[in-house]
Amino acid sequence: MTAELVRGQNHPVSQSRVEIRVSAGTPVLALASLADEQGRFTGTEVLAHPGARTLPGVDAPAELADRHTFAVDLDAVAADVHRVGVLLVLPPGGPVRFGAVPASHVAVAGPDGGTEIAGYTLTGLDAETAVVALELYRRQGAWKVRAVGQGYADGLGALLADGGLSVPAARELAATALRTVAPAKEADASLATMPTLVGDLRAPQTPAQAPASVPEPPDPIPVSGVPYAGTPGPAPGGDGSPTISYTHPRRRRTSSEPPEPAPRPAAAAEPGQPPRPVAGDASGWSMDERLYNQVWGMFEDLARTVAAYRSAVEFADNRMERELDDALSDPRHRLGGSGNAARDTARARREELVAQAQAVLDRDLAQLIAEAEVVEPALPASYARWDNPVWHGHRTPEEGPLALRLGDLHLPERPDLRIPMLVRLPLERGLWIDNGRTGSEAAMAMDTDRLRRAAMDMAVAHAVRLLAVHPAGRVSVHVIDAAGAGAASLAPLVRAGVLAAPPAAGAAGVTRTLAELTRRVDLVQMALKAGAPEDLPPDVDTADQLLIVHDFPHGFDDRAVTQLRYLADEGAAVGVHLLMVADRDEASAYGPLLDPLWRSLMRLSPVPDNHLADPWVHHAWTFEPDVPPQGSRVLDQALDRVAEARRTTRP
Repeated sequence: MTAELVRGQNHPVSQSRVEIRVSAGTPVLALASLADEQGRFTGTEVLAHPGARTLPGVDAPAELADRHTFAVDLDAVAADVHRVGVLLVLPPGGPVRFGAVPASHVAVAGPDGGTEIAGYTLTGLDAETAVVALELYRRQGAWKVRAVGQGYADGLGALLADGGLSVPAARELAATALRTVAPAKEADASLATMPTLVGDLRAPQTPAQAPASVPEPPDPIPVSGVPYAGTPGPAPGGDGSPTISYTHPRRRRTSSEPPEPAPRPAAAAEPGQPPRPVAGDASGWSMDERLYNQVWGMFEDLARTVAAYRSAVEFADNRMERELDDALSDPRHRLGGSGNAARDTARARREELVAQAQAVLDRDLAQLIAEAEVVEPALPASYARWDNPVWHGHRTPEEGPLALRLGDLHLPERPDLRIPMLVRLPLERGLWIDNGRTGSEAAMAMDTDRLRRAAMDMAVAHAVRLLAVHPAGRVSVHVIDAAGAGAASLAPLVRAGVLAAPPAAGAAGVTRTLAELTRRVDLVQMALKAGAPEDLPPDVDTADQLLIVHDFPHGFDDRAVTQLRYLADEGAAVGVHLLMVADRDEASAYGPLLDPLWRSLMRLSPVPDNHLADPWVHHAWTFEPDVPPQGSRVLDQALDRVAEARRTTRP
């Protein structure tokens, strides 16, 4: 039985040799692309087209036509290729957009005219002239097919550029492919709308077609990162919640060596069953990086499989409504019982479609749950929950971590499936723990004092984790608690003696701490600009600095507010990071003056809150903070080890 996919949905491919069949509503150029695990093109030998039809494992069609067949041998695909894409491109001189021609259909089938495994009809296209129809992708050693249906109004060149090629390379490769089916003049003219370079950065591309309808995110703010190639990036601006991104564009590889390959997955328990998950089943330069990339893959898989389910249900609802409208408007159904029969048939079709979508969702969620059960116990301390046994034997490391866990993320379709929310280090932006009662239903239902205590406990837990997973003395923690309201939460830090100075109290303490950190930012910036980062005054602490601000704006005057904004804007680039615990409403007297400050910080909640969105389909993800279990001594034990490591390494 053929699986009929909707945009974003996936289906297993159990055969290594398959063919991909294309039936287009007009003659199109059908191409195949090869990409890495992140969907990025790594060179110009990544596109199979009529002028260069064969790539390892893929044979592309030879000419322009409305029907095409690709031959694919997945066993022959190179090990560093994780995605094989099928691209459809309107030729120069033909129709100007896919929305003006009948919908194309693509299918994956057995070789030599075998039975279809999965099919997908590219509906909902409009201004696109080049689309990624579907892709075969590698996951845990097995292959799947995903219905993509994303396109670019600016054509093949824009698609290739968005996949990671430089604009000149994308333009040249697109022109080479198009010249095989069109005169050189027309091929080159079709690339005239491609973006040009801005400085040394490629102008960002926005796909013309967004995914199927999903809930709108609550005022997302873009976070640094590169979205999956060919999908919408973060929504623009706003002052609400950020999109979640696991990438860090400022981080660069320190080695030219290729990444360690992912471990081979274990054999399936039974023939036809998916392979058993393996912790670290992703490429990377270290086990920590492989685990990080695996968590990223789980997050992406959950986002997409839920988006596909919601899209399928919406499609079923719309189809039923359309069929019911047709039944009611047909005079023949107004007599006898034929109208009731038509309505019953429409509802039955809807239930069948929803049941099929639910079965696919349940299958994918079961696989993700099995993977989470393997991955969670294998996480290092910086990624692990506070109740993970890894903390019992944790010792101060010799190197800093790749990323830090802030909490967990889940969706309402399966709340017990938690994906770790990891943020790359060094932090690119500050964190804001919102202790106000207007953020979520959980916050509204909570006593104000308890909510404020939970927010400060959460901030302290993040500070302890940062200290514990970095080498001794690598991070210095400062605290501004002008009114002393956070003393109970801060007690473990004070007792362990790991703070750079006692918590700053009163207006004088606020002024002194901010002046010290502002001076450090200024000196480091000047040293870097002068090309002499080592020429700093001896009293400047070269460790990374974390400033925890509690009860803002209590104790802050206008000058202090200006300095805080300066630290938020300039500090992260030179190792001064901000962790705010504040209620935005309490600072409302400053009006729009503080809007840039709130927008620059990543908002978190001390209680469950669905205020985060992903960069692809913008689900409203529920964030749950990760704090030590009630009555646990894990925080004190971690602080004891930090204090001991500082004593033993002190000169």
